[in-house]
Amino acid sequence: MSTKFLPSINTPADVKKLRERDLFDLAQEVRDELVRVLSEDNPTSVGGHLGPNLGVVELTIALHRVFSTPTDKFVFDVSHQGYVHKLLTGRRERFDTIRQYEGLNGFLLRSESEHDCYGAGHAGTALSASLGMAVGRDLRGGDEHVVCVAGDAAFTCGVSYEALNNVAEQTKRLIVVLNDNEWSIAKNVGAIAAYLNKIATNPAYAHLHEKASNFVKMIGGQSALDFAHRVEAGVKNLILPSVIFEEFGFRYYGPIDGHDIPLLVRTFEFLKTQNEPVILHILTQKGRGYAPALEKPDKFHGLGKFEPKTGATKPMATATFSELLGHTLAKFAEQNNRLVAITAAMPTGTGLAAFAAAHPKRYFDVGIAEEHAALFACGLATQGFKPFLAIYSTFMQRAFDMIMHDIALQKLNVALCMDRGGLSGDDGPTHHGLFDIGYLRHVPNLVFCTPRDEAEFVDMLWTMNHYNGPIAIRYPRGVGTGAVPAEQPRLLEISKSEVVRHGGAQPVRVALFGLGNLCAMAEEAAVILEARGISSAVINPRWIKPLDTGTLEFYARSADVICTFEDHVVVNGYGSSVMEHLSEEGIHVPVVRIGWPDQFVEHGAVDILRKKHGVTAEAAVERILALLDGVLPSVPTRPPAALA
Repeated sequence: MSTKFLPSINTPADVKKLRERDLFDLAQEVRDELVRVLSEDNPTSVGGHLGPNLGVVELTIALHRVFSTPTDKFVFDVSHQGYVHKLLTGRRERFDTIRQYEGLNGFLLRSESEHDCYGAGHAGTALSASLGMAVGRDLRGGDEHVVCVAGDAAFTCGVSYEALNNVAEQTKRLIVVLNDNEWSIAKNVGAIAAYLNKIATNPAYAHLHEKASNFVKMIGGQSALDFAHRVEAGVKNLILPSVIFEEFGFRYYGPIDGHDIPLLVRTFEFLKTQNEPVILHILTQKGRGYAPALEKPDKFHGLGKFEPKTGATKPMATATFSELLGHTLAKFAEQNNRLVAITAAMPTGTGLAAFAAAHPKRYFDVGIAEEHAALFACGLATQGFKPFLAIYSTFMQRAFDMIMHDIALQKLNVALCMDRGGLSGDDGPTHHGLFDIGYLRHVPNLVFCTPRDEAEFVDMLWTMNHYNGPIAIRYPRGVGTGAVPAEQPRLLEISKSEVVRHGGAQPVRVALFGLGNLCAMAEEAAVILEARGISSAVINPRWIKPLDTGTLEFYARSADVICTFEDHVVVNGYGSSVMEHLSEEGIHVPVVRIGWPDQFVEHGAVDILRKKHGVTAEAAVERILALLDGVLPSVPTRPPAALA
């Protein structure tokens, strides 16, 4: 179809100018634009969250039809479903740049637009933030509306219930939209998902569409005031009794069709008049209007660029670390009947879908509930099981208290598998795994490792399988070097590094410690230094905690410069632990730390961001040479220890 309406939408006020019947065409144009921009039809596309946004097109249009941002506030939980909101709030002309370096962010950002009242990225935050905004409004005597849009998956988060517990006592005006599509990233699980499904499949709902149609006809052409007076004969007929939200002090409405724009508009007009907290339960389809996304909602939750007609994506040349985790643990579980695997609503993202298929009774998806997942693993460990808990590094932050005071303090046999350890590129600061070394390396009783490639990754998982106690591993997003794991994995010695390059016949002047996937960068730097006649050793540390102090001290006493590489912020990272140890031992050697700066790193392609922030072999060499120019050959502070 030819685009007619979307080019005219430069502000939310333009949505209000359209005739109601034109909103249906606008919705289709928005869907077409989403598919075009995120697919191969856009030459610069890096993909994005297609499915969630296709599901909220009508909802977002209706919200902007009825409310007026930035005065009124929309708080989207996670905010990965905020693309449509961006299109309608003055960012249409830049929409082709979404998730690209210096382009639009894939989530809402307060710094990006006045229409983004709250930034997010992690689930379950919207209810609490919305309540804070509503109470702040009440305290200063404002009259704007606060609308919280939260998916059904947000109600598997404990923090959502902490907010629900407080709303009725703290404000009289808050609108919560429960966007029920039965999916978070994977199919939602647990009692809450079953409860919402029970509401939606109640016999009373079977007549929803007929009731809704009659209701819209009844109030068509009525003013908002008339609509409010007559609502008891309309929306209230759709209310089902005994819903849990009523017990929390909310007035519950629904469920209603979340793709019926006139019904949504009339309902929001009514909800604006209410002087009590309300929840509107809408039913939507994730991936609505695009067949490939409807067929595979988990794949199209978030993906790279794709072929628009079929939805096909190009396969990876080799297995990702995530895929390797699932297949490897499934294989180990054939020999170890005590091995179990746990994830928090991300079976595909963490690779555990393969484990689930092979060992369904020993696989547990607890929903978006990282704290519960960690404690659940603790309980399993006390019963003699070996839980592998697979959660993205950025989301594992939520379970820090449980890692500290439940897993580590009790020395429980739990294995933490932190996917996306390092830069997550296009997803941006809420998803970069750049802080896990800092929040785990000081935890007592914990062993912490990271692999240089896929082969070592499997060896480390094998070692974790045989280790008795708290142990963690971090590994990057996507693929590594393509190293093929051995048929029979090796048990690695805890705290023992691998010397990858000894430095040749010349005395070693520079020792390069390349942690994890940045070991390849350390090797690259060594090649550059060797071309300048500077002998360099390359060490693969393997173990973040405990440090291999013997190897570190050997090179620190014999080399002129130590350089550490890590896919992590330099503050409180691996390089910091190296400096701390050398300081304690009285070994005075310059240490160059290559890693990410003390800031929240923006979104963009990994190569672009590494170059910008100096996380490259060339940047390391430049800093090393600057030190070597003023450094005399080092004199050991004590007799060098033998390299074990």
